[in-house]
Amino acid sequence: MSGPTTYPGEIFTDTSDFDAGIRLLLPHYDAMLDAVANCLPATATQVLELGCGTGELSLRVLRQCPSARLTAVDYSPRMLSYAQAKIEAAGFNRVSWIEADFGDWAEGGLEALPINSFDACVSSLAIHHLRDPLKQSLFRQIHRNLKPGGCFWNADPTPPESQVLARLYQIVREAWTAQQGTALAAVKAKTGHGKPTHGHSSHDHLATLSAHLTMLEDAGFHNLDVPWKYYGLAVFGGFA
Repeated sequence: MSGPTTYPGEIFTDTSDFDAGIRLLLPHYDAMLDAVANCLPATATQVLELGCGTGELSLRVLRQCPSARLTAVDYSPRMLSYAQAKIEAAGFNRVSWIEADFGDWAEGGLEALPINSFDACVSSLAIHHLRDPLKQSLFRQIHRNLKPGGCFWNADPTPPESQVLARLYQIVREAWTAQQGTALAAVKAKTGHGKPTHGHSSHDHLATLSAHLTMLEDAGFHNLDVPWKYYGLAVFGGFA
């Protein structure tokens, strides 16, 4: 029986189930987030996070950049509340929390975020909910808000570039699922009935890795790289 309706990206009816559940649903979740944080300069003083969720990447950013002020944006009030409690319990007070849809920002909203003000921008498992034209607008907005030389790193699912690889990706994912055993069924029982759309986000609109890199280049980013990849999951980005 389906649980209560959830926004795209919230996944679980109870936010407290997210951190354990996502590790069963996605292979090597921690390694993926570590890769994003490791790409940030330790000297960063201003970092923007889009779609902070429960704050797992936020914690890594704060530890990687000990002098940084983090601006964390999410459109889910329950995710923000959970993340804030987690971050404060970990002893950090260097975060500004913004409840907002970053799709609005992509279209020119959220003027409170000043241009050329951030050393880095990060995101994980969030931007793939936007359609490609809005992804492109978002990447341009991120580029405008980074200081010269600033960086952007995103962790998201990416589909294979060919049908030959599609089968391989499926085999790998099925093997991961099998390894989780009965625990996976218990996790899936805790997921909510997804709301088709909320704000600018909807069901997955996956873009290939090559499409992402093209969009980033068109937005003005250079020295593009893919520091981590595991079949259908990737960390990619570049510099302003």
